[in-house]
Amino acid sequence: MSGGDGWQGEVLRDLGAGPQQGMKGTGGYPYPRQEQQAGHQVGQWHQAGYQQEHRPQGQYQPAPAEYALNPHPTAAPQSQPVVGEAVASAALRKPQHGESFSARAVQTVRRTLSSSASREVAEVTRTAAVLQQPVTTGRQIAVTSIRGGSGKSTVAALLGTAYAHYRQDPVLFMEADPALGSLPLRLGAQTRRWITNEIADIVKPDMSLLDVTGYLVQLPNNAWLLPASKGEIGVMLDSGAYERAVVALRRYFGVMVVDCETLPAEVARVALAASHGRVLTAPATPEGVTSTYSVLQWMQKLPRHVIAGTVVVLTELVPHQGLDLDQVARQLTSAGVSVQVLPYDRHLAAGGPVRTEFLAAPTREAAARIAADVFQLSQKRH
Repeated sequence: MSGGDGWQGEVLRDLGAGPQQGMKGTGGYPYPRQEQQAGHQVGQWHQAGYQQEHRPQGQYQPAPAEYALNPHPTAAPQSQPVVGEAVASAALRKPQHGESFSARAVQTVRRTLSSSASREVAEVTRTAAVLQQPVTTGRQIAVTSIRGGSGKSTVAALLGTAYAHYRQDPVLFMEADPALGSLPLRLGAQTRRWITNEIADIVKPDMSLLDVTGYLVQLPNNAWLLPASKGEIGVMLDSGAYERAVVALRRYFGVMVVDCETLPAEVARVALAASHGRVLTAPATPEGVTSTYSVLQWMQKLPRHVIAGTVVVLTELVPHQGLDLDQVARQLTSAGVSVQVLPYDRHLAAGGPVRTEFLAAPTREAAARIAADVFQLSQKRH
């Protein structure tokens, strides 16, 4: 598929928004959605960081027994660890909190004495209300970047975790970056088995949600992960396999967060065109801002909904980088996108699994704002 066909041809028709056929239950999902009041879990996420449910995290769920007797085009692969035992003890250190103890103490005092506390509560309640909006068609959120090391997979992990925390419908983390992507590690997955290329030809329209999740990695809070590779160098993901996987899976999940390759890779371009909302991550550096502005000028030549539904996330990879982020945001916003900042966080900078209870309060607040921003934009494309 050529780049032009990917933007305006069959992909836009097949993967675009719109009512899906064969969707079941309330809101178009395989089971009724439970009612949830806006702000029900606000305190857990924004103030202290919610504790994840006590269930096995990141473990492979075996496929349903009834499908074991039905041969698939691909033989059942062996489950493989995300991090090998030889490096696990050295690589995965004890997580540290995103802020120092003294910084947390100062913030606590400021919030106690501040007269704006009620405004903060109102703001986070509004954010929660946006994140909990019902959908009739599963939202696809594509996350990409202009270069490696900009925090793309970290942002994807934060967004999906926010959706899974606030929403009642199932959430899928879909990896579309087979080049040794870090999303499984960031999500704390222990093993992986089936990958995107294989799922594309396995999932059938008559399968239930329970059948489908048997091929996925289960995560906390009604969320699942589909990796793109098994940690092997040279694994490829073509746009055709990506399209088939999305078409097969989109009817089962309220939100799909797709961790794409960096631009201008073909699958990333296809995902951007077909998704309801897009996130473009860039390092908050002079080089990152300049490159991002060039990419936005290129995106302005694409169909209008692409750039109108895009959120640029400037990631602070080191503290106190010296940029005037307000001025940078104004410059980038002039290109027609929304701009958000993900502040420096020691816990995120250390790598390894993202544990929300260790995130700094400003990081949790920023993650929720970004998730709400792109979700609201995604609702505008029907």
